[in-house]
Amino acid sequence: MATLAVENITLDTSLTPTYNSAAGGGDDFVNNGRTFLHIKNGSGSPIVATINSLVNCSQGFDHNVDITIPAGSEEMCGPFNTGRFNDSDGKVGITYDGVTTLTVAVIALGV
Repeated sequence: MATLAVENITLDTSLTPTYNSAAGGGDDFVNNGRTFLHIKNGSGSPIVATINSLVNCSQGFDHNVDITIPAGSEEMCGPFNTGRFNDSDGKVGITYDGVTTLTVAVIALGV
């Protein structure tokens, strides 16, 4: 599992995100509650990214978030509630059902 760097964007600064290759064993990133993922799928097949939810709902179920990135497309998701998604290190875990030509950028909204 690789820890992805978080890039900040604010009103006063523009951002050209840096995209990292998705890791076969999954990735994680530090989450401040205003963090988003931008995932690009360069393959010819859809890929599902799963965001790990660590807290059960009031009915006792763990609702991970599955994001389907269509072939040759890209998706954005977030922000991620810190109480629901952060582990003890303040990180969110993400896994993928395929990583060939899948790239990810982590963007946090600054203040």
